[in-house]
Amino acid sequence: MPFKELARIDKLVHEPARLAILNALAACNVAEFLFLQEMTGLTKGNLSCHLSKLEKANLVSIDKHFVRKKIPQTTVRITPEGRAAVQNYWKNLDRIRSSIENLKD
Repeated sequence: MPFKELARIDKLVHEPARLAILNALAACNVAEFLFLQEMTGLTKGNLSCHLSKLEKANLVSIDKHFVRKKIPQTTVRITPEGRAAVQNYWKNLDRIRSSIENLKD
């Protein structure tokens, strides 16, 4: 049944904030932290927390460095595993949606 499959969907990716982060990164490959914050509408703390979870799962990589030796800059990049997770998430969701639609017929 497609409804049981919904309960087994990847919860790490499915969480709305992480889904927004991963989809934003999938569109641009790499983003500066403040740009990603603006794109997702998350607070700094919330974005940081979700990025830590995604980094721990190897779905994103985070690079902290300094620009001109003084200005801290954090960039976030989607990993190949992260890109695959997003693509797989949408493919599964489309398949489940299609199965549910077919139940109506």
